[in-house]
Amino acid sequence: MNSNQEVLVNSQPPRDTWSGLPENEEEMEALVMNPETQGSKSSDMTHCYGTTISKDVPSVGNGQRTNLEGSPSSSNAPCPDICSDQEVDRMKRRLRFFFMNPIEKWQAKNRFPYKFLLQLVKIFLVTAQLCIFAHSRYKHVNYAWDNRVTFSHLFLRGWDTTREVNSYPPAVGPLALYAKEDFFLTIDHAVSGYGNLSDAIGPYSYDTDDNHMASPLLCLHHYKEGTIFGFNESYVFNSEIDKTCVNLTVPHNASQFSSKDYLRSLGVDVNFSALVRASLAFAVKTVNFKAASAITPPDCYRFDVQIDMDNSDQDGQMLLSLEAEPMRLVCQGDVEYITDNRLDYILGSILNSVVILVCCCSLLLCGRAIYRAQQLKNETIHFFQTVYGTVLSREGRLEFLNLWYVMIIVNDILIIFGSGIKEQIDRKQLAGDQWNICSVFLGTGNLLVWFGVLRYLGFFKTYNVVILTLRNAAPKVARFSLCALLIYAGFTFCGWLVLGPYHIKFRSLASTSECLFALINGDDMFATFSIMPLKSPMLWWYCRFYLYTFISLYIYVVLSLFISIIMDAYETIKLYYKEGFPKSDVQAFMASCTDEASSGVFRSGSFSTSFSLRSWFDKLCCRLPIRKPFSGGSSRFM
Repeated sequence: MNSNQEVLVNSQPPRDTWSGLPENEEEMEALVMNPETQGSKSSDMTHCYGTTISKDVPSVGNGQRTNLEGSPSSSNAPCPDICSDQEVDRMKRRLRFFFMNPIEKWQAKNRFPYKFLLQLVKIFLVTAQLCIFAHSRYKHVNYAWDNRVTFSHLFLRGWDTTREVNSYPPAVGPLALYAKEDFFLTIDHAVSGYGNLSDAIGPYSYDTDDNHMASPLLCLHHYKEGTIFGFNESYVFNSEIDKTCVNLTVPHNASQFSSKDYLRSLGVDVNFSALVRASLAFAVKTVNFKAASAITPPDCYRFDVQIDMDNSDQDGQMLLSLEAEPMRLVCQGDVEYITDNRLDYILGSILNSVVILVCCCSLLLCGRAIYRAQQLKNETIHFFQTVYGTVLSREGRLEFLNLWYVMIIVNDILIIFGSGIKEQIDRKQLAGDQWNICSVFLGTGNLLVWFGVLRYLGFFKTYNVVILTLRNAAPKVARFSLCALLIYAGFTFCGWLVLGPYHIKFRSLASTSECLFALINGDDMFATFSIMPLKSPMLWWYCRFYLYTFISLYIYVVLSLFISIIMDAYETIKLYYKEGFPKSDVQAFMASCTDEASSGVFRSGSFSTSFSLRSWFDKLCCRLPIRKPFSGGSSRFM
């Protein structure tokens, strides 16, 4: 398109021409805004009518430079009705209004920013919900852990208090069995403790209706064939694993029970060379009075206790461990401090329902905003092709994708799912790992909700510098991180292979990566050097060279480059604030519209859409829109 050529603008376009969203007659008349209707405004007030944009924007479609002026330029072909000054200025105002923040839109149309208010209400509600659930989950997890420690003392042979605290490096070795007799004595000790459950300080009961001891279940996992003749290096082996389970009938005096004799009487022979794993399982019920409060009843639990004896490594060391999976039950008892014990549940259920309702509204509003933005993008693309004969650039198209809305939709979905799971937990219909799943949904959703507050801080220049710096540096940081990650992966695999058998921090690929990441942050460097034994002098020196190289490279080179990239982005943003930000073709096109948000020009009927709450209210109430008489006057913009 020849930018030096101009065509005469046609007279008023006929009604129902291209205008984005459907408009009626009075909306088009309000769009014209002739001098009679705007007589109260100052004559020297700056408008976007007929002004031009001095900046040339490159055209993606034909490689030429297109001057986006108030009066469109074109070739010798006749310009359609869409090329009129009225439509050009109207599109500028539509884009100008679209890119306003909520406060400016409030000033422009005197319409309360209900979406902004909804997000503030959502922040308060989801945070309150998270705090309540976090408190409840902490009590649940802490209570389950304390009972697991108690069961370890009652049922595990050889357990002591030094194993109750997780420390690194561990203060003691693994709890394990080394002799065949220890295997049977461990089972006997657990059965004896289970049989004398009434001797425990805790209020424990059996998982039966009459509170009589149920038979523990002993399961043996073993190879189908597994016989070793070590003296002549031969064996008989079948890798298929069979499972044999036996209910242990315990006499009245559980202390006299002998698992070895009992299994022999049943004809069950324990072949330790073929034994892979053995487990002893039983259930214990209890009530937690500590959870009770003025509005909360006590919690009833059932613990599924399982003692595992792991011989899968076949190295003469059978690892011993205990797991106690808690499950909340519906209590049958009556209490006097509250009627039917329902107040806490009712309040929690109301909060969950309100959070789900608010998040659904937020999800619908943000989805509608994204949909309408894509509609406006398509109209803008068509407008640029028709008026200027150019294709809207990729940067211009991305202007219509609001990633903040996408993030809000994601956190709404997470919180809705998390609230649904929480409601099921409160009703005691779910147990076990559902607490962890719910915490992941609610925690991640709340993280994104608070992260979204940055969008509103971006309305202020001081905070917007930080956001723009992060956005400007993100592509460069991502590319640099990819290169750094490749080097990091090489060090990780190398350290795992070479140092893993000798160094406790390099025993697995995950622990190797965690150790290297800690070294980048300067954590526990001397211990990493000193733990390496002198069993192999070559590997000892190799460990030094490996660690010195990695630490020097990442601390003095990689991290410094990371900081320099971010500082360069910060300086670029500061320069933009002084000399102006680069503009896409959309921004350059609407730059000539200099009307202030509070000027009143955006309150015309041309900005009313069929999706507005006012139109919905009008339809529901069967009201017809009030038609204002058109005052006539000039058909051209000032």
